[in-house]
Amino acid sequence: MRRTVFTEDHEAFRETIRSFVAKEVAPVYAEWEAVGHPPRDLFRKLGELGVLGIEVPEEYGGSGQRGFKYQAVVGEETFGPGYMLGGSNVHSNIVMPYFIRYGTEEQKQRWLPRCATGETMTAIAMTEPGTGSDLAGIRSHARLSEDGSHWILNGAKTFISGGFMADLVLVVCRTSPATPENRRGGLSLLVVDTGSEGFAVGRVLDKIGFKTSDTAELSFTDVHVPVENLLGEEGWAFEYLGANLVQERLGIAVEACAQADWAIRYALEYVRSRRVFGQPVASFQNTKFVLAECAAEVAAARALVDRCLELRETDELTAADAAKAKLVCTETAGRVIDKCLQLHGGYGYMREYPIARLYADIRVTRIVGGTSEVMKSVISKDLGL
Repeated sequence: MRRTVFTEDHEAFRETIRSFVAKEVAPVYAEWEAVGHPPRDLFRKLGELGVLGIEVPEEYGGSGQRGFKYQAVVGEETFGPGYMLGGSNVHSNIVMPYFIRYGTEEQKQRWLPRCATGETMTAIAMTEPGTGSDLAGIRSHARLSEDGSHWILNGAKTFISGGFMADLVLVVCRTSPATPENRRGGLSLLVVDTGSEGFAVGRVLDKIGFKTSDTAELSFTDVHVPVENLLGEEGWAFEYLGANLVQERLGIAVEACAQADWAIRYALEYVRSRRVFGQPVASFQNTKFVLAECAAEVAAARALVDRCLELRETDELTAADAAKAKLVCTETAGRVIDKCLQLHGGYGYMREYPIARLYADIRVTRIVGGTSEVMKSVISKDLGL
């Protein structure tokens, strides 16, 4: 099905990203997986390409692009074939919008130029050992010093993507107690320099997929955070997080759809070359029907995600619509990739085949950014239930 969501400029950018992945990523990706993250100079190369500063305004060293289409192109050309560029996706797609929308002029001048070049990398710390989807249950806390010059931060976070290599971490913490009437109140955003005394990186977690994403545990022990590093208004973090989750969930939907599409490509290549009982696997009716089902499902999911991309350009994408896209695309991708792996037989279980990497990577998309169950809750509320 011909797509109309992207312009010639987007497609030219796609070719640039595709060429970069083929030259700079694919040949060494296995090495990155072995150490658990890409080399630091990858981020500077991405900065030179303009990938990290797509939404950053030009006066701060970025491209100043509105909407999400260029980010979507990057996601399709990296996640689709089965590559993850460390914490760069979280850095540019999730953290940068917070800095751009809620930062003061002084904060933007201080952080954005170095973030756009890749000299400074960021992560966001929401999840805690006892708090996942229920962000109102966050227990990390900060109190203002007696002289009012800094916050004193204590707590722990887990599952922090890019947490090992980050230079700045956007920490969601409680700066005032919750009330029975409003459990979500009292949460704030603090930007923490990872070189601060009392900041520590714990384990880099061993995941079943996304091996090049340095997912870490973080702890804060009386970390002094300058008051100038409070992002936005004190106590408004929950509202900020809700607004930004729309783009985060759209990004996950785009990437999942691309992963499913590439799974079909890998399966087609395999079944055409693999022979069983004297004939290509592609010649069997079961193979044809399975791939036909997969192609139809992905086309439907892509139609939804492309419509959401258009709505994002005009700021009309709602939380419910983003939840629908994430739910449909991640669940579809899980089914499709599983079927495509099955067509590979035993070889599909070997990590030397890209379908195995996609199979391991796709599972977490039904968890991160809000679980499928949370997506259903968001959608049901929109239905008035």
